Parts: sequence; C-alpha cells; structure tokens
Amino acid sequence: MNEEDLHKNLPGFDEPLALLRACHKNILDHCDRLENLITHIDTQGIDDEARKAARNIVRYFSTSALRHHRDEEEDLFPRLNRQSIKIAELIRDLKQEHAKLDQLWEIISPELKKLPDDNFSDNVVQASHDFCALSRQHVNRENMEFLPLVANSLSELELTDIGECMAARRGVRI
Repeated sequence: MNEEDLHKNLPGFDEPLALLRACHKNILDHCDRLENLITHIDTQGIDDEARKAARNIVRYFSTSALRHHRDEEEDLFPRLNRQSIKIAELIRDLKQEHAKLDQLWEIISPELKKLPDDNFSDNVVQASHDFCALSRQHVNRENMEFLPLVANSLSELELTDIGECMAARRGVRI
C-alpha cells in the first residue's frame, strides 16, 4: 500500500473515532516501514528505495502522527478528563506516552532526514525499536481501553464537534 492509498482508505471526519482507529493502523504501518528500512539499509545499503521510504516515514510522523496526537490531547482528553479518576489516570498515562514518543522521534528524525552514509547509528536503531514498541503498546491501549470509553461517554453532538475540530486542524472544510 502506497502513501496515497493510506489516505483514500480513511473514514471521514463525520466518524472521528473510526478515523482515530484508522490513524492508529497507519501509525503501526509506518512503524513496520521504519523497522523494514533499518533492516534494508543494514543489508542493502542506501538506495532509491531507502531514500523514498525514509522521506515517507519522516513526512508521516512529522505531520499526520503529530496532528493525531493533537486531536487526542486537544479535542478528546479535555472532554473526558474530569469524568472519573480512572479516566484521568488513563489520560495522564497516554499523554506521558505521547511525550516519550515525541522524545524518541527527536532522536530518530535527524538521521532519518539526512540518511547516513552507510548505516544508522546504534542510538537511532535503539530509539527506533523503542519508538515502534511503545507505539504498538500505546495504540493497543488506546484501541482497547480509551476509545471504548470515548464511545460510551460522548454525545453525538460532542463527536460531531470533535470531527469538525479534526478537519479544521487539517485545513479541511466540512
């Protein structure tokens, strides 16, 4: 699946929870691409395929994934944070995971943007593995724990408002 196909298969902003789940799948797909890129460069070196993959990974995690975190932190978390201590603790943990993912990405992205002459540094390889492992854990937690709470806690009006905010963040008028 190429980059354009990823966007074609996304639900609309009128289904914000389905859109968030689809974004989670794209995050996991891009983690797989990152790990495959590391293996590719290790075994075959830097070639046009590696350069293209690196550009796509950087573009995705520097734009779409960042907007996804903002969708959650600015539109979802504040609406649910005061509902219960359990939800507040889950949101706190998810925000901490977002921060850790951001820190790991800051280690990975400079080398990924310029691509090394022969291979990634050990630090970037380790940060990439940590980033992908935490992303998988985080997505699973959001899909299994958080999004069901959202679905049961927010009204249709609130979900519509969230979808509109998500669209506006991307410059889309609905």
